[in-house]
Amino acid sequence: MGILINKNTKVIVQGITGHEGSFHTQRMIEYGTQVVAGVVPGKGGQSFTEGGVSIPIFNTVESAVRETDANASVVFVPRQFAPDAIMEAADAGCEVIVTITEGIPVNDMLRVVNYVNSRTMAVLIGPNCPGIVTVDECKIGIMPGHIFKKGPVGLISRSGTLTYEVVDTLTRGGVGQSTCIGIGGDPVIGTTFLDLLMEFQADDETEAVVLIGEIGGSDEEEAAEYIPELGKPVVAFISGRTAPPGKRMGHAGAIISGGKGTAESKIKAFEKAGVPVANTVQEIPPLLKELL
Repeated sequence: MGILINKNTKVIVQGITGHEGSFHTQRMIEYGTQVVAGVVPGKGGQSFTEGGVSIPIFNTVESAVRETDANASVVFVPRQFAPDAIMEAADAGCEVIVTITEGIPVNDMLRVVNYVNSRTMAVLIGPNCPGIVTVDECKIGIMPGHIFKKGPVGLISRSGTLTYEVVDTLTRGGVGQSTCIGIGGDPVIGTTFLDLLMEFQADDETEAVVLIGEIGGSDEEEAAEYIPELGKPVVAFISGRTAPPGKRMGHAGAIISGGKGTAESKIKAFEKAGVPVANTVQEIPPLLKELL
C-alpha cells in the first residue's frame, strides 16, 4: 500500500519541456510511474517522447486532467510562476501536488498554502523538496529510484540529500521501505511531519517510521507530541547538531528563535516521547531492527 501515491496514480508534469522537467520525467517513467501528460502554456498539442512512449502536452492542468484522468502533479516550474502553477493544479482536482521548485518567496507560499488548504482537498508536498516514492509502485520527483527496497518502514525527511543517504543506508542494512517523502526545508511547506505521521498510522503496510529532522522551526517537536498516539515505533535523526550558534545554516527553514528549533530541544522532545534518536545515519537500521 504505502501512502498518498501508488501504482494507479496518474501524474502530470508541469514544466515537462524544461531541462529538469524533461530529465526527471524520463527517470519517473523508467521507475514505472504513470506519467500521462505534461503542461506547458503555449505548447499544447505537442508531445514529449521517451522510450517509445508519447506523452501529450496541454496548455492547462484543467485540460490535462479532463483528458487523462490524472490525479497528481509534479511542479518543475520556475519560482516566479510556481505559485500559480500549484494553485492551478489544486483547482483542477489534483489530489497530490509535489513541488520541486526552490526559491519561492515565503509570502507567496503563505498565500498558496492557505489557498490549497482552504479551498481544495489537495495534499501539497514541498516546495523545495525531492518528492515522494511508494516503493516499486510510483515515484514523483527527483529521488534516485535504484536505492529503494520494498519493505515495512516509512520515511519522512526535511532534507533532500539526507533522504537519499538514509534510504540507501536502510536498503544496505536490509530494511525495506513503504513510502518515503521529502517534505522540503523551507519555512512554509504544504505538508508537515505531523500530517504524514497520521497518514502512516492508517497504513497497514507501514510498521515503523523514520523521521529525519534538522535544526530550525518546531515541526519536529510538534510531531514528537503526537508519536505516543501513533501506535508504531519511530526512530529519529536530527541533523545540524554541530552548527555554530548565531549562524543561519542551509535551508531557509533552519532558523532558530525563542529557544526553539535547536537540535537539543528536538532531541529532548523525542526522548520524552520514547523515541530513540540516532547519533549517526548508520545507527538507524539497527535501531529499527530492535524495535521491529
